[in-house]
Amino acid sequence: MMGEQHQQQRGFAHGGLIATMADLVAGFAGVTLIPDHFGLVTSDLKISYLHPGVGQKLKAIGWVLKAGRRLQFCEAEVWCDDLLIAKASATMAVIEPVA
Repeated sequence: MMGEQHQQQRGFAHGGLIATMADLVAGFAGVTLIPDHFGLVTSDLKISYLHPGVGQKLKAIGWVLKAGRRLQFCEAEVWCDDLLIAKASATMAVIEPVA
């Protein structure tokens, strides 16, 4: 549920919250494709805001377009109720453990 703490001054979902949600789901999608002892960090994030986030429920979905040994190319969508409000493209860097 979207509360006041998630909104900017006009009552829309805050852009920082939307970007954070997109970053999280893209990263979690990428983590599923690497070994447990490896890490994954965001190297690049581009977000396009399509509509103001006005509603009750925010939902984010992320997936991996291409998983490489060092980089993963991911996308995400953020929805408010039944409306797509943002799309994101992220590059995730795979961090190998130090010996």
